[in-house]
Amino acid sequence: MASLKDLRNRISSVKSTQKITSAMKMVAAAKLRRAQEQAEMARPYAERMSRMLGSVADSVVAGQGPKLLVGTGSEQVHLVVVATADRGLCGGFNSSIVRDAKRLVDELRGQGREVKILCVGRKGRDQLRRTHGELIVETIEDVNKPYPSFEGADGIAEKIRRMFDAGEFDVCTLIYARFKSAISQIVTRQQLIPFASGEPEETEEQAEQALPAGAVYDYEPSEEAILAELLPRNLSVQIFRALLENNASEQGARMTAMDNATRNAGEMIDKLTLQYNRSRQAAITTELIEIISAVEAM
Repeated sequence: MASLKDLRNRISSVKSTQKITSAMKMVAAAKLRRAQEQAEMARPYAERMSRMLGSVADSVVAGQGPKLLVGTGSEQVHLVVVATADRGLCGGFNSSIVRDAKRLVDELRGQGREVKILCVGRKGRDQLRRTHGELIVETIEDVNKPYPSFEGADGIAEKIRRMFDAGEFDVCTLIYARFKSAISQIVTRQQLIPFASGEPEETEEQAEQALPAGAVYDYEPSEEAILAELLPRNLSVQIFRALLENNASEQGARMTAMDNATRNAGEMIDKLTLQYNRSRQAAITTELIEIISAVEAM
């Protein structure tokens, strides 16, 4: 049985932990508001650009167009970009993304494909290198400091483009967490190269409403020139959008996790305090009994 001093020390330690988790919850809540606004503001532009490029791509003769659109003609080598956080203490946010990445990698390797992994964020690398360390080609860190920027996303996109131009992969897939609410994040896969039109989460009804049925468009300059200019920009935009979604999802998951930790610490403090009071009462009762017994013996 723990002594009164041990119980006091444990109560003090849990209270200190509760103060830390409570502070982290408030910081995450403050960051979440801005991160959520940025993610929601980025969605319309990214979605409309993707749909517009899809419309232009549909008018191009099959098999023709920029390499980012038509690909290499092969699907043998896949690059999986796993976007996670650099920090932990955010519940299952990082683990859920890594779990889906492992599932995709195992599926591709089961089909006889060669897989390479580009990690954006330390936590993804730390988890993946335990089981798929030989597949990680590089890790990009601190892209969210102090907050996600288009310059950082463009740097990641430029690296992916250089790898693609060098023939290091044929298909590139991005995995990130789409923000839904503070307690819900949706792990999302999005094919970046070759360009795939449409949103991963959009329904058939939304896709039909995106463009009027039977609409015919004239493009100036040519479709090939538009695609050659906008496909690299779209790659940066989609990565930037994923970073913003990830940032909002991370802050929401951290706020929820720290809120649960704070409440759990409060419950533990109540239990320890009750145990302390009972032990203290038992010790006082024992001392009184000993005093009374000694008096009666005299």
